[in-house]
Amino acid sequence: MKFSEYSYIRPNYEDVKTTSTQLISALQSAASAPEALQHLKDIIAIFAEVETQSTLCSIRHSVDMEDSFYDQETDFWNEYSPLFGELKTNYYQAVLDSPFRTALEEALPQTFFLQAENQLKTFSPDAISLFQEENSLVDQYSKLIAGAQIDFQGETYNLSQMIPFNQSTDRSVRQAASAKTSQFYEDNEAAFDKIYDDLVKVRTKIAHQLGFKDYVEYAYHMMNRFDYNRDMVKSYRQEILHHVVPVVQELRKRQTERLGLKELKYYDLGIEFLDGNATPQGDPEFILHEAQKMYQELSPETAEYFNFMVQHELLDLVTKPGKRSGGYCTYLPDFKSPFIFSNFNGTSGDIDVLTHEAGHAFQVFRSRWVPTPDVVWPTYETCEIHSMSMEFLTWPWMDRFFGHQVDKYKYSHLAGTLLFLPYGVLVDHFQHEVYEHPEMTPAERKATWKRLQDLYLPDRDYSDSDFLSRGGFWFRQSHIFSSPFYYIDYTLAQVCALQFWKRTQVEADPTAWEDYIRICDLGGTKTFLQVVEAANLQSPFKEGALESTIQSAADYLFAVDDKAL
Repeated sequence: MKFSEYSYIRPNYEDVKTTSTQLISALQSAASAPEALQHLKDIIAIFAEVETQSTLCSIRHSVDMEDSFYDQETDFWNEYSPLFGELKTNYYQAVLDSPFRTALEEALPQTFFLQAENQLKTFSPDAISLFQEENSLVDQYSKLIAGAQIDFQGETYNLSQMIPFNQSTDRSVRQAASAKTSQFYEDNEAAFDKIYDDLVKVRTKIAHQLGFKDYVEYAYHMMNRFDYNRDMVKSYRQEILHHVVPVVQELRKRQTERLGLKELKYYDLGIEFLDGNATPQGDPEFILHEAQKMYQELSPETAEYFNFMVQHELLDLVTKPGKRSGGYCTYLPDFKSPFIFSNFNGTSGDIDVLTHEAGHAFQVFRSRWVPTPDVVWPTYETCEIHSMSMEFLTWPWMDRFFGHQVDKYKYSHLAGTLLFLPYGVLVDHFQHEVYEHPEMTPAERKATWKRLQDLYLPDRDYSDSDFLSRGGFWFRQSHIFSSPFYYIDYTLAQVCALQFWKRTQVEADPTAWEDYIRICDLGGTKTFLQVVEAANLQSPFKEGALESTIQSAADYLFAVDDKAL
């Protein structure tokens, strides 16, 4: 069955409520462990079906946000997902309280119980109206972004389609394109401010109503951060500031010299070489064809996985009008199918997003054995190890996509991981400040972003843009609106992925692929630091781990004659 043939049927909430309530009651009154286990399996099947339909709707809505049917269905899910969440909370409570919990713990991973405990802490029926309001506000942001129509050089583009102009070798084109993109955000400044202000208020209400000090504390439980806390993250941000920002400054200096510029403006950041950045040497069909060959050659496991993705048409890769921005991977439990969504636009980012989301999809494909969808995925920072490492594990095949530009691509790709780290912790630090001080005005939030931006990204020269100089860049970071606090995860995983890069590209470690397969097979059955250990990697929180990893990458980059690329 192809993805287009997957049937979407809106679940009847009352039917799900009746059936799940009956099964939960049966679980609570079970007379034996086998009976409890059977009721558990039946409950899992019900909620897997609900999750499948919700995800199917979400995919089709993001593929075409102008589709009126899925627009209406999204309204339904915005309203009812918290109600389904209430039913699931009842299920979690019954499992945790079961007199046969020992038997249930033999059937389900320990992480399921840890997540169930956090779910009980972060959900209350009394907060359902607040969750519904939050869902609606996030959808408003997505529609605002997806609806962008930017007139440039006689044509109309969406935000994804404007990115190639930001990488033009013509500086005047870069400047004009950047100005046009920024103008969209500035023209809608009041709308973005209003949506986010309302989101901060409603999320703070949720946290307080559930007994948390602030939304930061709530979010750490919601994100299932079992192994670390905000103090550890604060120390980690300082390590990035100390060990990574100086390297990034040197990389920016080299970029300025390569481009023959006196100073690097914000609109120059996207172009790395005078003759242009590395670009894929073919269209999306070519990229998909080469990707399928690459995964067939990488390993039998990746061959099986990617053939499945292609045969079932589980990839929607090319940007088009009305399509949601960005890229993601998700999973449909009842079909045991990952799904990859992206917005190809002719830049090297097309390959980055494909290999990145393919890493997510490969992990979840390998984790389909896990008995409940709740922990088929690991926690967010663990998920990103799989995706970011896959970007590096596929380096030996990059010449297939970039031809003679492959060395240029590899330099940009590795440098890009280091350039990203300070930005990643900036996004995280900003959200800590915002939710620790929810009374901030929109102007104060922009001032906070600017202050932190000057700390982590001192290379940013926004003097040509009043809007960006005031701290308006964060409007374009969708995670801040739709997935609060989901960002430090990328940086933690990046430090782990760089260790896979070092093991494969510098040390030629033959055990690296075995370790990668192992952690993909684990899925969400282990916590973040347990997965790091299983992969034979060093924890990003361990003293010295960050410094040694960054130094290896810096040594590689600074040994390259970048002007000759």
